Amino acid sequence: MTTTISPDEIGKFHKMAEEWWDPNGKFRPLHKFNPVRLSYIREHVIAHFGLDDKAMRPFTGLRLLDIGCGGGLLCEPMARLGASVIGADAGEKNVKIAALHAEQSGLEIDYRATTSEDLAAAGEQFDVVLNMEVVEHVADVPLYLQSCCNLVKPGGLMFVATINRTARAYALAIVGAERVLRWLPKGTHQYEKLVTPEEIISITGRNGMNVMNRTGVTFNPLKNQWGKSRDMAVNYMLLLEKTRALD
Repeated sequence: MTTTISPDEIGKFHKMAEEWWDPNGKFRPLHKFNPVRLSYIREHVIAHFGLDDKAMRPFTGLRLLDIGCGGGLLCEPMARLGASVIGADAGEKNVKIAALHAEQSGLEIDYRATTSEDLAAAGEQFDVVLNMEVVEHVADVPLYLQSCCNLVKPGGLMFVATINRTARAYALAIVGAERVLRWLPKGTHQYEKLVTPEEIISITGRNGMNVMNRTGVTFNPLKNQWGKSRDMAVNYMLLLEKTRALD
């Protein structure tokens, strides 16, 4: 059977799974990256669905999937915003750690050790699908993106965040981040598996999605934080809307 699972990629994250919630551990870059991701998601979900920006739990009533959820760094804030959250990851150890942390935090999150294609085959659909820092780790990008698109309800949203396949991305996100600064373990990313915005837009467009917004994300060393940018040469995020149901 065709699958999106890459055993090598699952193995990498399995080795680091115990450190998901350590802000100074191997997932420190994601902890630093989380505020800009959360702000982007919150802003566009509220605008798209006409929600109350001042409400404590503005996402109440929305069904949300975080595919490739890891330890739950996005699931928990989404649950606190009021969404009904399913966190899916092919790594069973990730899911167990995420579920334990959610329980300790007093949050109800439905964590599942599964894949996007299995969820799509089961007929699952969501108002919002978070597809963040996952596409560069799957075995079959077209199948993965197709199944993710099928998981979005007509009129729903999918957020995609990943690393561009450019010479600058190789220099900064792989050589710089992994080998020089050691922000990430060496081998976390492979250049040939990186995906360009154009490739994602092309595949998702054939699967009923329309681009609503795109932004680069860059690191400011003076502020020691990530922020949105016009520069999409390295890190970038896309916002896609399901405009039609496929036959």
